[in-house]
Parts: sequence; structure tokens; C-alpha cells
Amino acid sequence: MNLKKLEFEKLIEQISTLYREKKYSQLKSILADINPTDIAVLFDEFPNEQRILLFRLLPKEEAAETFVELDGETQEALIHAFSDTELREVIDELYLDDTVDIIEEMPATIVKRILRNTDAQTRKSINTLLKYPEDSAGSIMTPEFVDLKKDNTVEDAFKRIRRTGVDKETIYTCYVTDSSRHLIGVTTVKELLLHDYGDKIEEFMETNTIFVNTHDDKEIAANFLDKYNFLALPVVDMENRLVGIITVDDAIDVLQEENTEDIQKMHAIMPNEKPYLKTGIFETWKSRITWLLFLMISATFTSMILNAFEDKLSALIVLTSFVPMLTGTSGNSGGQASAVIIRALSLKEIDFKDISKVIWKEFRVGVLCGITLAAVNFVKIWFVDRTLLGMSAITIQVDLVISLTLIIEIIFAKMVGCVFPILAKKMKLDPAVISSPFITTVMDALSLLIYFWLATMILHI
Repeated sequence: MNLKKLEFEKLIEQISTLYREKKYSQLKSILADINPTDIAVLFDEFPNEQRILLFRLLPKEEAAETFVELDGETQEALIHAFSDTELREVIDELYLDDTVDIIEEMPATIVKRILRNTDAQTRKSINTLLKYPEDSAGSIMTPEFVDLKKDNTVEDAFKRIRRTGVDKETIYTCYVTDSSRHLIGVTTVKELLLHDYGDKIEEFMETNTIFVNTHDDKEIAANFLDKYNFLALPVVDMENRLVGIITVDDAIDVLQEENTEDIQKMHAIMPNEKPYLKTGIFETWKSRITWLLFLMISATFTSMILNAFEDKLSALIVLTSFVPMLTGTSGNSGGQASAVIIRALSLKEIDFKDISKVIWKEFRVGVLCGITLAAVNFVKIWFVDRTLLGMSAITIQVDLVISLTLIIEIIFAKMVGCVFPILAKKMKLDPAVISSPFITTVMDALSLLIYFWLATMILHI
């Protein structure tokens, strides 16, 4: 049963009623028909004591799948409520990479208890995965995969899959290794099904294998899965020995995490992995205040420029009324360019060597955007501001200054917005940091300098 096909509120009410009436067999029946991901969403609507009972009503496999989908706080509360037997049953049903993800989010006391309720081999595997750097491919891989030998027949392969596949995260993609576990090829269940039982794996396996190293960035691994449309990606150590695989569900999590982080950075917020409603006020304040302070202080340059041209502004007050429009337009133009370039950098569409091509393209885009906005603005100022609103101080020269400023600042904004992220990437910095708020601050100052320079030249003030 898909939760989307039901009215959420009615389902919550139904479960609450059955819980109060202690009709646990009916509750068990309802929960058994709901997808584990949807059950995790439902659990958010119930207090801890009810979650614990509802969780205990789930079948083993469904309980483990649901547990993975829960947030860290709920997982911790459930672990506290579990007996050692219950905890062991849940951990035994989890894939190793999911277990590691849970352990990384838990306090030390919980971690000790989890490890105490796992067998020696599992503990060893967990400790191995935990040793890899946080952002590495090794940290998100699972050692649970199907491996074959090149001299295996198709019949041998199917026997091995049936014997070991129940504990593997995926059995569709099978990896071919030699006696020293070096990765030499890959095949799929589809290929096995299309060949005779007597055919050997080496006769049809793919030898041009795409893989990543354990210490490669996890985002690179995720992008490989996206680029090549893989369901799983092999991970090898420094000696080319196959040590694990990264599945597509983990890759999606990485890409979502990276996209969220980039969005936060682009809007001057320190990255925070917690859901919005689960993040405390103090944590939210801490994630925002640093960049707000920096941008506020950096904006003093704008104030300094306005003070420096105070006499010009007093000579022609009408110039002041167009400052917000000019600075806002330049910031928006730079933000557009930076957003596109940051995305292109993350997708590996461009690199530092392409900087001249990018600048030339954004220059031409800036010219077209600038001329278009300037033309519309020229007509608007003359017929709306001067004629309809009666701003008699606006002359053809004032209109010209504002329109020319628009053209020049937009061209600069486009080039600043594209160059800064590329340079940041070259200097091993996160391009998302050099984003809209920072570019807006830079362009505010530059726009004012261009504006007052043109006003001085054309209006002779």
C-alpha cells in the first residue's frame, strides 16, 4: 500500500484509534501493507512510546528497512528502548553500509552497545569502513557484493548467487576477480541469463571496468554512477583489489547532500545536515550569523562610496532614487552567472582551462542583457518617472547615465559571476562559497563607482 493513495490524516487517526483500543493485530496488518519509507514518515506523527510499540509490530525485514529511513533522534530513542535481542535482530537485517551510517550519527554509548551486539566479523568490517575519510568513496561503500571467477561457468555463477545473494545489497551486477581479489571484469545477471549454463564468465565479461579508489571523493563516485547509469560502482584499494561497491541509493543520498550543501553556501548559510524542524534555534543562528556579519562589514565599502560622492548626490538628488535599482540589478545578474557556472563545475561540464570561453560567452550575454534592460529602462524612466510621476529633475542626460550604467554593470556582473567560482575551484576552494551574497556585495560597490563616474563625466557635477 502506498501512503500517497491514502489521506494522511485519516491513516494517522485510524492508527491512533487502533492503538488506544489495543487492537494490535489490526495495527500489524495495516503496517505490513505500508512501504517502510512511508512508515518512517508516519512515525514522525507519534510520540516515542507509541513509536516503540508500532515498531515492534513490524516484521523483521520491514523493521530494518524502516529503521534506516528514520531520523537520528528517533533511531536513538528506539535503540534505548530495545532489548539486546531486539537490537541484534535489527542490526543483523541491516546492510553493512547502513549500519555504519547509523553508527556515525550515534553517541559513543549507543555505538558501544551496537558493536557489542554484532559478531566479530561484522565489527571488523564496520571498523574498516569507519577508518576511511568522511568524504571518501570508502566511507559510503559496502563490502556486500557478489564476486565471481573468470573460469566459473554460468551454472557456477547462479549457484554462488543463490548461496550468497541473500546477504548482498545487490545481486544484479557481479564482479569478476582473480585469486588475489584484483578486479578484472564485470558482468550482470542479464548476461548470465542470456548465455548457456556451460559458458565461462571470461567469454562474455566486460573487461573495460569503471571503478573508483577508496580514497576518491564520494561525490566523484556518485557522479560516475550518474554519468554511466550504473546500479553499482566497484571500489578498489591502492593495489586494485576489490573491497566494496557503492550502490545507486547511496549515490543519490550523496548528490542530495552535496546539492543541499551548495544551496546553503550559495545563500550564505553554513552547511547543516539536520532537517529544518529538527534544527535548534541556536544551531540555526550559528549557521547564519558568520556570513551575515561578514557581508554586513563588507557592505561598509558601499557606504564609503556613497559618502565619497555625497556632494554629487546633493547636487542632483534624483540620482539617489535609482541606486537601489542599479545595485539590485547588478547583484541579480552576477548571481545568475555564478549559479550557472557553479552547477557546470559540479557536473564537470567546464574546467579552469575553459575560463576564456566562459568569459567570452558571459561577456556577450552581458552585452545583450544590458542593452535590453537599458532600452526598457530608458523608455520607462522618460515616460513613467518623468511624465507620469512628474519627476522634472530627470533630463535626457540623467536617463542616459542610468541606462549606460545598467549596460556596463551587467557586463561586469556577468564576468565577475563566472570568473570567481572558476578561480575558487582552481584554488581548491568551494565555488558555492563565492556565490550570490558575496558577488552581490562586490557588485554593489562596483555599480556605484560606475554610476558616479558616468554621472561626473556626463552631467559635469
